[in-house]
Amino acid sequence: MSGVGNFIWRISVALYLLATGVLGTFYKSGHLREIFGNNDVFIIIAGVIAFLAGIFLLLELFGIKIAIVDLLVLILAIVWVVVIVFGIITWIGSNESIWSMLQRIGVHVMVCASLFIASKKFG
Repeated sequence: MSGVGNFIWRISVALYLLATGVLGTFYKSGHLREIFGNNDVFIIIAGVIAFLAGIFLLLELFGIKIAIVDLLVLILAIVWVVVIVFGIITWIGSNESIWSMLQRIGVHVMVCASLFIASKKFG
């Protein structure tokens, strides 16, 4: 895949992962806090994985290939699948409107799809 759209998409995924990694590792906040609740150990581990994956994806833009990037991004994609499933299960028992749920789940589905595409094994 090539082109301006693909380049911008790759940068956006890398920046998202960098921000998620920093927020999770250093501040224990952001999406990783939503996913893992108060389990700081999981938040930090996922934060480090996200940060490294973001760095590695950026390096790939400059032609530097790193073999482990596919595995790291795939791990994060699997975590996001679990987030989506639990989000749907949680919504079923709540009073949240379908539109609010679709908006929230839609964002997570976009992140998940981007991670799968970035992993190259499933993209």
